[in-house]
Amino acid sequence: MVSRNNRKRFMSWGAILLLTVAVGFMAIHELLIERPATLQLTSAGSVDMCLSCHKDEKLDTAHDAKVIGCAPCHLGNPLAIEKEKAHAGMVINPGDLRHADRTCSTEGCHPADIHKVKNSLMATNRGILGTLLYYWGETESQDTELTVEDLLESGETSLALDYFRKLCATCHLWKQKNDLEGAPQFFNEKGGGCTACHFHVPADSKTSTQSLEGDNVISEEDEKKQHPHITAAVSQVNCIRCHNRSGRIGLSYIGIFESEGYGTPYEKGGMSSKQLPGARFYLEIADDIHHRKGMECIDCHTREEIMGDGTSYAHYEDQLEISCEVCHSETPGVTRKDRELNNVEQDDIGYTLYGKIDKKKRPLKTPKKGVCDFTPHKRVTCEACHSTWVPQCYGCHVKQDKREVHLDKLTLTETPGLWEEGRSYIRYEKPMLGMWNEDVVIVTPGCQDIVTMVDEKGVEKAGFNRFTMAAINPHTTQEQGRSCVDCHVSPKTVGLGEGTISESNGELVFTRVDRGTDSVNGVTPPFDGYVTIKGEPLQYSSRPEVRPFNGEELERILRVGLCVDCHNRYDDPVWKEYKTGMKCRRSPEPEIVAE
Repeated sequence: MVSRNNRKRFMSWGAILLLTVAVGFMAIHELLIERPATLQLTSAGSVDMCLSCHKDEKLDTAHDAKVIGCAPCHLGNPLAIEKEKAHAGMVINPGDLRHADRTCSTEGCHPADIHKVKNSLMATNRGILGTLLYYWGETESQDTELTVEDLLESGETSLALDYFRKLCATCHLWKQKNDLEGAPQFFNEKGGGCTACHFHVPADSKTSTQSLEGDNVISEEDEKKQHPHITAAVSQVNCIRCHNRSGRIGLSYIGIFESEGYGTPYEKGGMSSKQLPGARFYLEIADDIHHRKGMECIDCHTREEIMGDGTSYAHYEDQLEISCEVCHSETPGVTRKDRELNNVEQDDIGYTLYGKIDKKKRPLKTPKKGVCDFTPHKRVTCEACHSTWVPQCYGCHVKQDKREVHLDKLTLTETPGLWEEGRSYIRYEKPMLGMWNEDVVIVTPGCQDIVTMVDEKGVEKAGFNRFTMAAINPHTTQEQGRSCVDCHVSPKTVGLGEGTISESNGELVFTRVDRGTDSVNGVTPPFDGYVTIKGEPLQYSSRPEVRPFNGEELERILRVGLCVDCHNRYDDPVWKEYKTGMKCRRSPEPEIVAE
């Protein structure tokens, strides 16, 4: 038997042997480490050994790695010289809202901004969530405190929230870039927190950025990607990446109309090559006059509007602070929240607005005297007259099939319930008008939902129909306003829908084209009918303050339609004496017929 002393002796020798081997391995490991020749110091005086490997990355001036290093943005361990240790805890996208309080928003950088951004509508989606829950009958009010961040943390779901998670949840600032495997890069580049807007790939970079018309593919032979720049000069391309569905404001601004899926006009016997990401065909029509003049979105929209001012608002109109009058008035440059625009100047000639990207100066015109201040039109908003077209997507046919699974864009997991969505038709002509409080505004189909559900056994169950018209500023402003006939003679413009107006026994009668359609939930309202000739609403409105014209207003508008075919100038003497109830002296009185 081995004595106790011998056992201790063997154990000691064993420990010494293991320690010797360990020290040997450590010594060899240390000898094999490729050590940087010099200690890497930034011009700010901090040690950042990342720079010993990352030598070729070219950043924008404000974020030059030689000045601030890599770690303040990407975290990790700036003192480590081994890749695994240096990259421990590193984040690829510093702008991601999950990390931005430790990166972009640290003291010395942008400490006040992350609170504002997280409370902005582009991060919270409160307006979308509140409206969807209300439309689908799950809440009693359009106002909700629920946010995307709440959904990420709680996993809360319902029929409406499941629809949001799977079909809508790629357009918010909490979305991570490149998180949708197999999706077109255009969609993968959405989101990313701060970098959703401030991300810019240099023109000479081999990093792929998808345009509206396709996907740029990087070949395997291409060298490593160039580091993207961070810029305050946010291009409209970044805005359109999200604002190309629903109201389609971004597309409309640049003159692109998402057309029907027929692929016309055909090219050499094949489908049109003009397609948006997601295989959506489009037509090129009149772009917004501001786009035609070379203006970018940020030339009008303010920092507080886009990034937020720290308050979590329920709807876009609460966060919005500019209007046409902010620039087009006798004393421009101040928003409705009493903030001064930083790109409006006054000189001897007058007021000018300079572009935040192209730096060009553009004179600000005042509204045309005798036209824009025409007394009978004092309630008509600028966009109601100067927006000559608007995307009108009629009939949203939505089906949930519980037999299939669908990717939840928030959790990135597939859950039961595959959603399919289609439309009846889409148009752009004759924008419809309605009222928002005391103002005449543009309205368009908001969500004309025809919802059906299929259970786990494949049995189709009736859901519900909910048709809503929504107020919108379509961003299709034209220099020339709409004609008198376009508003006062068109039944579609005043909310009646396509059809014919005639007179019988002293009363106006409307014969409509669209009578609605049969659905599993019953007969729908007419898709383009917002109101009856008597002023009775046929569809819901996007806000309690939004409504169609009432019977008295329709009567006045359409009676003027009897005159405007001849008296089509604002300075026509007849309008100086016109009063409600006046009739044309010609006999017989002409019939109102739709265009």
